Amino acid sequence: MAQGKKSTGPGGLSAESILVFIGVGLFALVMLSVWGALKVAAAVNNSRPVPQPFEALAELIKGRLIWSGAATGMLLLELIVVAGLAVGGWMLVRKQQQSVGRVDRQAQLMSKRSEIYKLTREGAQEKANQLGAGHAGPGIMIGRTVRDNLEVFGNWEDMHVDIWGPRTGKTTSRAVPAILDAPGCVIATSNKRDIVDATRGPRLEKGPVWVFDPQEVCEEPNTWWWNPLSYITDETKARELAEHFVASQRDLNAQTDAFFDAAGTDLLAGLLLAAAVAKRPITQVYSWLADQRNDEPERILRNTPGLQLSADALSGVINAPDKQRAGVYGTAQQSAQFLVNRKVTRWVVPNGPNDNRPQFNPHEFVRNGGTLYSLSKEGAGTAGPLVTALTVAVVEAAEQYARGCPMGRMPSPLVGVLDEAANVCRWKNLPDLYSHFGSRGIVLMTILQSWAQGQECWGDHGMQKLWGSANIRVYGGGAADSSFLENLSKMIGDYDISSNSVSYNEGKRGTSKQMQRHNIMEVSDLAAMPPGRAVVFPSGIPATLVKTVPWFTRPDAGAVKASLAKYDPGAASKVPASNNPWVSAGNGQQPPVQRGPERPVWEQNEGDNRGGW
Repeated sequence: MAQGKKSTGPGGLSAESILVFIGVGLFALVMLSVWGALKVAAAVNNSRPVPQPFEALAELIKGRLIWSGAATGMLLLELIVVAGLAVGGWMLVRKQQQSVGRVDRQAQLMSKRSEIYKLTREGAQEKANQLGAGHAGPGIMIGRTVRDNLEVFGNWEDMHVDIWGPRTGKTTSRAVPAILDAPGCVIATSNKRDIVDATRGPRLEKGPVWVFDPQEVCEEPNTWWWNPLSYITDETKARELAEHFVASQRDLNAQTDAFFDAAGTDLLAGLLLAAAVAKRPITQVYSWLADQRNDEPERILRNTPGLQLSADALSGVINAPDKQRAGVYGTAQQSAQFLVNRKVTRWVVPNGPNDNRPQFNPHEFVRNGGTLYSLSKEGAGTAGPLVTALTVAVVEAAEQYARGCPMGRMPSPLVGVLDEAANVCRWKNLPDLYSHFGSRGIVLMTILQSWAQGQECWGDHGMQKLWGSANIRVYGGGAADSSFLENLSKMIGDYDISSNSVSYNEGKRGTSKQMQRHNIMEVSDLAAMPPGRAVVFPSGIPATLVKTVPWFTRPDAGAVKASLAKYDPGAASKVPASNNPWVSAGNGQQPPVQRGPERPVWEQNEGDNRGGW
């Protein structure tokens, strides 16, 4: 795709024409210098006035005008001044060229001010007003254009996909600022504690903070819990939860069996449904998987109105031939292996019948506001399945809430920063749902370290779909995948350089003009892009080069530093506690959260007019 073609050649002038212009310029400079010297000398010597430049030069040549010592002195002074200006100008240009990097020079060939209006503060604010979210500000800031130093934003219906290599500033320049600017709820995933430490303090000023840390990434005490089975309201939700558990632990290219994998997922879904109906802890599911002859989950489902077919499905597996049953149970057991980890399960099961810890409810969360951080690490004992399930539960609760709001959108947009999404939050259906969330006021930012990382999680087609569904695509440097960088180079576009050549044949002069097309940014430029720069690919707008705006250059940098000083264990100092009522939750104690209105139908009491099974 070619865009913004510009000529950087000599504009069609031949070498002889350029020399003529240089000669004329030098002659004019010499003539004016001599005339100025004569003019000053005449004033000093009180001699007759000097005529106009051409006439004065003619009289000087004919000897009618006397060249005096004062004129010589003045001419030397003029030469010194001109030489000084020339050297100063050359040094200034040289300094500017050195300060403008190789990549920054290409910004002049990319999008113009008029082409990115909808990304500017004014354009994004207009869109926010149209969406009924004008109170929330223009949107999520991306950076400032290198070309015009304009602030650019993604508005409140734009979905983001970011690819930043390691140590390129994605946390300081994208994740942390997005969380700080969120007007309503925030959900953030990560495999490091830096996001929590940097933004926890400022977010406490806007509502309660929940840190889901089953693997002790930031050593958060489990002073609250979440019941994953509360997500299950029917057979469909049970199947979806099972699929999230399976997809979160399976590599895309892993060898699978068409029968046993599908049957194992169905079995896991049936057991999750039975545990939810019986109000058992989720760890009960693993106990049932370890006892293949236990028909208790079948009896639970059979005694629940409307779940007879689910009971029949479980019965079919329990009564299957030994080898077949063992294969199905073994497959399902692998997908539920994370339930064996006691450090993980203490976050998702109650501590006995008298557990007074508050229980997290996604439906109340999206209505009342707050911040949820979900942390996990890859490898053995990962809590990734639960992080994925919790993220999905919150986003779907927000979507359900938005459907009943004016314009079908959340009153205050929910911002989701899915950092390390391919490792921490392996949401299988995310590419299919991405574009839809923007219309509900749910703004997600999926941050990856490379294109290949996304391919490993969602496959080549899924990654292409995710990239295509995003309205704001940002490349922050650090990638080494030549095929990915080649595609980016083509998306940025190219430009034309015109050049002239002169030839002589039998004494006749001939000229010819050549056009050469070049990429605005080569693969090598993208691979070696310096820190503090990012290329933005908005939908329907040419690519633009931006300067990133890290949190420590923002007006609220002091609040972030105070948060780091308070929560980062490596900080050398502490900040005084705030008088805000939510700050008491900063030590892990969270304010009570009531159960949301969305409950499984088997939990509804007799007086509930919503019916039941």
